Amino acid sequence: MIKQVVKVGLGLSLVASTLLAAPEKTKLKIGFIALTDCAPLVIAKEKGFFKAEGLDVHVAKEGGGWPGIQQKVISGEYDFSHALAGMPIAATLGINGNAHLQALLSLDFNGNAITYGNNIIEKMEEYGLDKTERPVSAESLKKYIDAKRAKEGNKYQPLSFGMVHPVSTHNYELRYWMASSGIRPDQDCTIKPFPPPTMPSNLIAGNIEGYCVGEPWNSRIVLKGKGSALVTNYDIWNNNPEKVLQARADFVKKNPETTKAVMRAVIKAQKWLDESWENREEAIGYLAKKNYVKAPKNVLRKSMSGTFLYNKGVDSANPMFNVFANNYAAYPFYSHGMWFVTQMYRWGQLDKPVDMKALIEKVYRPDLFAEVAAEVDYKLPPSAWKKDGVDEYNKFLDGKIWDPNKAVDYIFDVKVQNSLVSKEVLMKANKWSVETKQPKYECHYGPAGCADPKYVTK
Repeated sequence: MIKQVVKVGLGLSLVASTLLAAPEKTKLKIGFIALTDCAPLVIAKEKGFFKAEGLDVHVAKEGGGWPGIQQKVISGEYDFSHALAGMPIAATLGINGNAHLQALLSLDFNGNAITYGNNIIEKMEEYGLDKTERPVSAESLKKYIDAKRAKEGNKYQPLSFGMVHPVSTHNYELRYWMASSGIRPDQDCTIKPFPPPTMPSNLIAGNIEGYCVGEPWNSRIVLKGKGSALVTNYDIWNNNPEKVLQARADFVKKNPETTKAVMRAVIKAQKWLDESWENREEAIGYLAKKNYVKAPKNVLRKSMSGTFLYNKGVDSANPMFNVFANNYAAYPFYSHGMWFVTQMYRWGQLDKPVDMKALIEKVYRPDLFAEVAAEVDYKLPPSAWKKDGVDEYNKFLDGKIWDPNKAVDYIFDVKVQNSLVSKEVLMKANKWSVETKQPKYECHYGPAGCADPKYVTK
C-alpha cells in the first residue's frame, strides 16, 4: 500500500513538472552589483533553484557599476540583471541607454542608507544635529549650508555627495531627504555617481562629504569610525521599492518559458530569504564569498540579520531593513514604477511630456508575475496600483501621500523641484485614472524582514 502511494505521488509530481514548458534557452548569464540585495540571485544559484528549473546560470559580478550592467543588458551579454528600479524605465525613455527593457519582478524593499563623514557631521552638530534621533531630518545641514553661503558669498563652494546612478533610488532618496528641509540639491550641493563599492574610499579620501548607497557600504564606514549612517531609506519611505530583475523586452517575448523559469527560481529564493533568520545567516555566508559581495560576515550581518548600524557600537533593531518576499516585496507594482517617473520630472531628467501610465504598463510586468506567482505559491496584492504613505508600515518622512491618480500634482507639491516640463503640459498628457487598492501589511513567508512576528501568516 505504501509503495502504491509513493508511486501515485511520484506520478503526480511528474505530471506537474510536464505542465511547465521547457525553457527555450537554458545557459544564461545574469549580472549583479556587489550589494546585499543581490541575495535573491545568489541564493537562486547556491541553493539550486535555478538548476531545479533546468537552467545553467552564471551569476556574474559586474565591475563597471550600474552603467556596466545596463550596457551589457542592452547589448545582450547579460540575459537578465540585478537593476535599479529606475533603470528599465529610463532606458525605455532613451535617457539611460536606448532600449525597451522590462522590470519582471521587484527584488527587495529598502536596503539603503545615507552616510556622512565625521567632518560634515561635526559641522551639522553645531547647528542642532542629534545623530541618535530617528528619523534624522536634514534641518541641521540646511542651517550649515545657509551659514556657509552667507560667509562665502559669491565664492560659495557647494558640498559634494555621492550616489550610485542618476536614475537610482539612492539619488532620489538623497534629494528627497535634502529637499524636505528646503535644501536645493542642484544649487547647494554637487551630487555625483560612484560605483557602490568605491563609496567608502571616496569619502575617506575627502572627495565627498557623504553618500547614499546600499549595504554593506554604509556599515563599512561606521565600523571604521569614519562616519555615521544618519538615515535609512526605510526612514525616508517605509518599505520602498529598491532593485528589480530586468531584461530586454524582445528577449522576454522570444524566450517566455526561460523568463518564467528564471522568475520562479528568484521568487523561491526570495521566499527562502524571508523564511527565517537562520536562512539569512546562511545567506550571509554565501554573500561574503569573493565572487559575490566579498565583505566580512560581521559587516554583512549588521543589516541582513534584522539590525542596522547607524552609529559605531550601537546596533539598532531594524527587521525591515532588507525585505525580499514579505509584504509583497517581490511584486512589481505599477504605482511603484510610476513614482520613479515623477522623480525624473521633479529633478529635470525628462524634458518632454509622456503618458506615465502607458509608459509604466510597457515596462513593468505584474501580468507576467501573476502567471508565475500561481506556480510558486506567491500571494498577490489586490491590485498593481496602490497609494503609498497611508499605512502603518508605509509612510514618507515628510508625511506626503503618493497617489498615482495625482501623479502630476505630486511632482510639483514640494518645497524644491527642477522640472523642465510645466504642470499644465504634463496634465494634458496624463488624463487617465486608475483604481487603487490597498494591501494589508502581512508577512506570508516567515519572520525575517517582518515588522513583528504577529504579522506572519505562514
